[in-house]
Amino acid sequence: MAPRDHTITLLGKPGCHLCDDARAVIERVAGELGVSWRERDITASEEDMRAYGEMIPVTLIDGVQHDFWRVDENRLRAALSA
Repeated sequence: MAPRDHTITLLGKPGCHLCDDARAVIERVAGELGVSWRERDITASEEDMRAYGEMIPVTLIDGVQHDFWRVDENRLRAALSA
């Protein structure tokens, strides 16, 4: 059974080493599962900075917050396979 079409969004900012770690996990999982993903720089939006500034990196799946600070690969895979 193929996974549903999902979109992952990684919210981060330049110079964030946790964002680099999260990006590596998301790239790997998204590539293996054929899921699209994008990255959004929270410094480009005051609203994003207020909402997520203390939590980055933040992972959204289909626009809904999934994780923050770290991306758990197994949890991400499970959410994308549901």
